[in-house]
Amino acid sequence: MIAITFPDPDFKIVQDAGKDLIFDRFRKRYVVLTPEEWVRQNFMNYLVKNLDYPPSLIGIEKEIYLGELKKRCDIVVYNRNTQPWMIVECKEMGVPLTQSTLEQITRYHMVLPTDYLVITNGLHTYCCVYRPEQQQWQFLPALPAY
Repeated sequence: MIAITFPDPDFKIVQDAGKDLIFDRFRKRYVVLTPEEWVRQNFMNYLVKNLDYPPSLIGIEKEIYLGELKKRCDIVVYNRNTQPWMIVECKEMGVPLTQSTLEQITRYHMVLPTDYLVITNGLHTYCCVYRPEQQQWQFLPALPAY
């Protein structure tokens, strides 16, 4: 597991029709503040502020197709050649990260190959990289530097 301390939140949160909305700096619009969205916003904030990932190379809710099923990757980080480099699957804080979560993101990886896969619920974070020579995923002790 990777220990992450999120930066102090500096989000813009408003209410509209009884719902909390958070301003997503990446999509440049307000979105409904769900527990999963809270984790996503904090994680992206961490990538940019703590690890210096370029905000312009972070995509949110990238649509992919698994056969005929339309799915969305929570976060996709691209390399400097705008190729997918990392997929991040976010769960709300109360949801445990299980084998099922890992299987979900590896299915996304079959359609959108990347170097790294990350799963997080804000409290626990795991990152793995595929080692083709061993034909297996290896968990890392830290998120990769950009």
